[in-house]
Amino acid sequence: MSEKQSRRKFLERAVVVAGGTALVSTLGESSGQAARKSPNEKLNIACIGVHNQGAFNLGNVTSENIVALCDIDENLLGPVAAKFPGAKKYSDYRKMLDQPGLDAVVVATPDHSHAIPTMWALRRGLDVYCEKPLAHTVWEIRQMRNLAAEKKAVTQMGTQIHAGNNYRRVVEIVKSGMLGKVTRVLIWNNAPTRPGKRVAAASPPANVDYDLWIGPAPMRPYDPSHFHYNWRYWWDFGGGVMADMACHYMDLPFWALDLRYPTSVVAKGEKTYQGDNNVPDNMQADFQFPARGPQPAVHLTWYHGTWRPEGIEKYQKSSAVLFEGERGRLLADYSSNKLYMEPGQGSEIPSPSILNSIGHHKEWIEACKTRGSTTCNFDYSGALAEAVLLGNVSYRLDSKQLDWDPESLRCPNAPEAGTYLKPEYRKGWSLEG
Repeated sequence: MSEKQSRRKFLERAVVVAGGTALVSTLGESSGQAARKSPNEKLNIACIGVHNQGAFNLGNVTSENIVALCDIDENLLGPVAAKFPGAKKYSDYRKMLDQPGLDAVVVATPDHSHAIPTMWALRRGLDVYCEKPLAHTVWEIRQMRNLAAEKKAVTQMGTQIHAGNNYRRVVEIVKSGMLGKVTRVLIWNNAPTRPGKRVAAASPPANVDYDLWIGPAPMRPYDPSHFHYNWRYWWDFGGGVMADMACHYMDLPFWALDLRYPTSVVAKGEKTYQGDNNVPDNMQADFQFPARGPQPAVHLTWYHGTWRPEGIEKYQKSSAVLFEGERGRLLADYSSNKLYMEPGQGSEIPSPSILNSIGHHKEWIEACKTRGSTTCNFDYSGALAEAVLLGNVSYRLDSKQLDWDPESLRCPNAPEAGTYLKPEYRKGWSLEG
């Protein structure tokens, strides 16, 4: 990007190339503390979760003022807080969000605890960066999307690969029409599942506020096999490999093909590992997306574990996205792409037209200051995350096909899906606050 191009101009243009239904720029609108800051002032940022992905996010926002840090594990929080002596320490994010002077919040908790701090932050006029898959259930995601739009908040979901140059080049190829009409997308991912165990009774370590970690989820006796990173392999707290990885890989066809809501979803899978948790380590989910203007309907299939599409061994990729068009195919992963054109079809790559990102976190930071938008705002990324989580709902309903009505958030042919579409929070926890 030219040095003469302002950060504001970048973000205005980023809205155009983000695809889907990215929120229009709200330059000049007021939303929370950040609206009163000039582009050269630093934001006052609070971070919820300081370990693993939380540490990664924190490291990417240190250009700003880190004024509050929250984690339920004092052994993790202490050393991190020592690096930010001006930041207040908290174990309870509900108390942290009432700290005066906050501009924005980074949410890097387990999935089951994404929605509550995000909704509380939005109600306080704060901008939010939240990790994928945005929330634990479809209903929570929709509440977050609606409130973010109402508050004109600057939001970003933590799908950092979206900012990679390779994804932009893939989107340019698909949108150029080079492949012709794309009706089929295959995605496969080899991420493993970690087995865990249930225990009848146990005491968490003294440095951990376990009740706060459980938060709105059902209370379960503490065990390391569902704590910290391992929470994602339990339905109580996460959504298995699909919730973990599909937002990254499905992001590419959502962006390139302007996908939004599926009309139907059906998923099947199996558990082959030894463990008390029951998320599938092998899974296939089929999504049917309707035609979008001149673009035809799309059948997208997700695979993870050892399950794979037939014949993909020739591509020699352990995880990848394959676009199949009438003129050719395009194989892509995080860092590479390769065309397989039909005989007689051209192979000239379109010139770059989508600006390279200034960085996924920087996009959000700059948009907070200029009141612009981001490429993975909650409207775009929320629709993506909702589709991803519907795959898990179908699997949990014994692989029943779900006909999806995105307006009512219901499956007309499967009212029982409501059990998994909206959570029942533990007493004392609510989105209201």
